Amino acid sequence: MNQFSMVLSIWTITLLSFSAFAQKDSLPPARSFSSTHEITIQGQQINYEVIAKETFLSNSKQEKTAAIWSWSYLRKGVESSERPVMFIFNGGPGSASIWLHMGFFGIKVVKVDSDATKDDGAAPYPFVENSQALLDVVDLVFIDPVGTGFSRVIGEGKNADYWGLQEDAESVAQFIRIWIKENKRWQAPKFLAGESFGTTRAAKVAEVLEGGGQHVSLNGIILISQALDYQGSSSWSDNLTSFFTYFPSMALTARYHGKSGVGKSIEEFAQEARDFAYEEYLPSLFLGEKQSSDQKRTIAERIGYFTGLDIEYILRSDNQILMHRFKKELLRQQGKAIGTLDGRFAAVETDQVAEGPVLGDPSDYMTEAAYGAVFNQYILDELKVNVEEPYLSSNNQIGSAWRWRTVPDGSYWEPSYVSTARALSEVMHRNTALQVMVANGYYDLITPFFDAEFTFARHDFPQNRIHMYYYEAGHMMYNRQEDFDALAQDIRGFINKIIKP
Repeated sequence: MNQFSMVLSIWTITLLSFSAFAQKDSLPPARSFSSTHEITIQGQQINYEVIAKETFLSNSKQEKTAAIWSWSYLRKGVESSERPVMFIFNGGPGSASIWLHMGFFGIKVVKVDSDATKDDGAAPYPFVENSQALLDVVDLVFIDPVGTGFSRVIGEGKNADYWGLQEDAESVAQFIRIWIKENKRWQAPKFLAGESFGTTRAAKVAEVLEGGGQHVSLNGIILISQALDYQGSSSWSDNLTSFFTYFPSMALTARYHGKSGVGKSIEEFAQEARDFAYEEYLPSLFLGEKQSSDQKRTIAERIGYFTGLDIEYILRSDNQILMHRFKKELLRQQGKAIGTLDGRFAAVETDQVAEGPVLGDPSDYMTEAAYGAVFNQYILDELKVNVEEPYLSSNNQIGSAWRWRTVPDGSYWEPSYVSTARALSEVMHRNTALQVMVANGYYDLITPFFDAEFTFARHDFPQNRIHMYYYEAGHMMYNRQEDFDALAQDIRGFINKIIKP
């Protein structure tokens, strides 16, 4: 290479490097859309503003790395500095906040079949004003974590910086601090509300908010279908805890479908299943092959009494029924599989002899289309949000790339069941004002109600500040109208007891 060619190459590399830097450094300004509305709640006319906003996150070098979208519902005409605010997110990992936004907490909500018998079909879908919304008592901020909704990495950011338990919590906490500063809410009562993995996130975010040089203490956390300790919500072979924690949900689901518990109330049969699980089933699981054949058959007959399953099938399963098998086996004679998120749902399967459901979760695919269509139309028509990117209600790439490490790099850690239960307990011990509400669906076959009881009975939780509630539906209990009404009343009461002691 001659000297001229070498100089030309150096300049070419320099220009390319400068161009790449410029592309990252000259980001377009963050987008924001505002609209005003009114609604009548609890007999009051509430005027409010909705701000759909893109917030840039930065790394330690103050380089822009991600854009998080939020949807803030702010009551107008009231003093705001001490007005309560609730930050809301769903789970996944990889789910946007659309489910709680459009299903329960939003000012307008979608309606699917309350009785869990009909598919949502095709558009148009029912979309109604939520007269039980909480905006009269608390402002609402829905957060779409990085990689969901319109939120994404930008500039110097990489997906790996955000797609992990610790990384995700730090990004959500950073957003919350930015929002509090921009809206001047340091003195306001603050709440988190999460569903499913969103409860895992809530516990970790509460912990992260205590550090970072800007300590933020929470007044309340609402856990909808909690998942703080995954050992009790992972139906895997050899995980003895899961056979114990899922059992009462299996029993109540069998009762719902007429296979057991005939003539007994749901509360009565639930307690009977709890007692069996603690007093007979748990010791049997841990005794294992130290039991005689007669002892195993006795337990199998009791399992059959609660679940309606064939005794010989139970024995062949070694008295350990995995959830994916239960969902197929319960209504196998009808050719149906039941739902995971909500065991009330049932749908005809194309493969009648498969071990587990082959079409997916009917409680998901019989409701999901309505949520997506309604939300996309709503933000265009009413919130006047028009962006080029598609809104990702779920991002399947995130789950397979998720980093489950529970402690920062450099700290000793080995793979184990994910758990943020101890973290939340420690936060509650450091913040003695923090109250926690736990909402459980009896027919939730992914985060069972008995696991919530088992989790909060351990980890040194302050029992007088844990408030348990139960609903006769599943994971998204608000899909059933009676439970929507009850949950709205319970959350309103929970918030009011904190802000109006």
